[in-house]
Amino acid sequence: MCTGKAGRPRDRLAKRDREVLSIADIAFLIEMGYTFLVAERTVTDRSLQMKEGTAMKCILTIEDEPEMTDLLALWLGKEGFEVMVASSGKEALRKIGTGSSPDLVLLDMVLPDMNGLEVCRRLRTMKKRPFPILILSAKQKLADKVAGLDSGADDYITKPFDFDELAARIRTSLRRADEITNRAHTIEIGDLLINTSARQVWRAGEQIDLTSREYDLLVLLARNVGHVLTKGCIFERVWGSDNEAGWEGIKVYINALRSKLNTNGKPNIISCVRGIGYILRL
Repeated sequence: MCTGKAGRPRDRLAKRDREVLSIADIAFLIEMGYTFLVAERTVTDRSLQMKEGTAMKCILTIEDEPEMTDLLALWLGKEGFEVMVASSGKEALRKIGTGSSPDLVLLDMVLPDMNGLEVCRRLRTMKKRPFPILILSAKQKLADKVAGLDSGADDYITKPFDFDELAARIRTSLRRADEITNRAHTIEIGDLLINTSARQVWRAGEQIDLTSREYDLLVLLARNVGHVLTKGCIFERVWGSDNEAGWEGIKVYINALRSKLNTNGKPNIISCVRGIGYILRL
C-alpha cells in the first residue's frame, strides 16, 4: 500500500504498475512523502524458495531510516531477493540469533542503539553459517572505511551510492561466499573430486556410484591423503562398533573401491602397505 504525507491510505497500485516502477520512480515517491508498506519474511519462517531453479537469496538490511529501508527493500525485491529488515542492531542480532543466517547483510553504520562497528563484530562472533557483510555509510573518510573493514565487513559502500554498483557488489560478495562454501564441501585430489555435501564422487569427470560404506572409506582415505591408515584406524572410523566387516571385510571394500575408481585404465590411487594398512596417493 502507498500512503501520502497525511498518512491517509491511497489506492493500491495495480500489480502491473508496481512491476514497472523503476528505482528512480520509487525514490521520487519517497522523496515526495509517500511511504510503502514492505512485506517481510523473517529468517525463522524462511524456507528454500526457488526462482528459475535456484534458491532465492535472503538479504538482511539493518537500517534505522524508514525511507532508506523502504527503498532498499523494494529494490532488492525487484532484483529477486528475499528481504528481511531490522531497524536496530539489537533487533538484527536477535533475528539472526534465533533463526538461520541470511545470505548477506547490508549494515548501516549509525544505528539508534548500537554502533554499526559493534554490530559487525558481534555478527562475526556468532556461531552461525558465515555470510558477507556490506556496510552502507555516509562516512567517507579513509579511517572510517578501514575501521569498518577491520570490524569484519567484506565491503564498504559510501552513501549516496549507485544501485547498479551496489547490485554488482552484492553479486560479487554472494558469488565469493558460494565459492568458499563449495570449497569447504569439496575434496579434490588430482582427478578425484568428492562433494561431501552431496556425497558424490567423480574421477576424471566421470561420476562414480558408491555404496554408503565405500563412500565413507574413500572420504577417510582422501582426508588423510599421503598418510598410511592402519586397519585398526580404518575399522574404528568407518565401521565403529559394527563388527560386520572384520579385517577381511576391509580388504573386500578396498578392492571394490579400486575396481570402481580405476575403470578405463585409470591408475590405481589406493595402495596397500603390507602389514600396516592402506594409503591414498596422488
